[in-house]
Amino acid sequence: MSGRWFEELQPGETIHHAVRRTATETDNVIFTAMTMNPAPMHLDAHYAGRSEFGQPLVNSMFTVALVVGISVYELTLGTIVAQLGLSDVEFPKPVFCGDTIHVESEVVRARPSRSRPDAGLVTFEHRAFNQRNELVCRVRRVGLMLRRPVGGSA
Repeated sequence: MSGRWFEELQPGETIHHAVRRTATETDNVIFTAMTMNPAPMHLDAHYAGRSEFGQPLVNSMFTVALVVGISVYELTLGTIVAQLGLSDVEFPKPVFCGDTIHVESEVVRARPSRSRPDAGLVTFEHRAFNQRNELVCRVRRVGLMLRRPVGGSA
């Protein structure tokens, strides 16, 4: 367990995640195929080469999954009950195969759960940047986070 308890997540705090990950062609092709997305911008290098981008785009659903995944170890591993929603998803710049993604997460809001005394709701804003420090993804995520167990440091 390396995630943070509800009480440790203070609005306004920004966490710069240590893990970085390079998006590969294999990631893009496998993810796109697994999700049944036939878009040639992800799968057809010839087609994508003639686009304004000049190369295939990394599937944006892979990008958002990667962004959330990078945040897990330092925020929610072992301390989240459930992810309750994603919103305000934006992709200001494209991600290409070979781009290395790094992520920061801001705690936007935190409030105790009305129905679960052992948990609270936390809204995170995850922001992802490529190796040129260009913002490539922004997403808000709400998690139902466990409170620190009474009398323990579990």
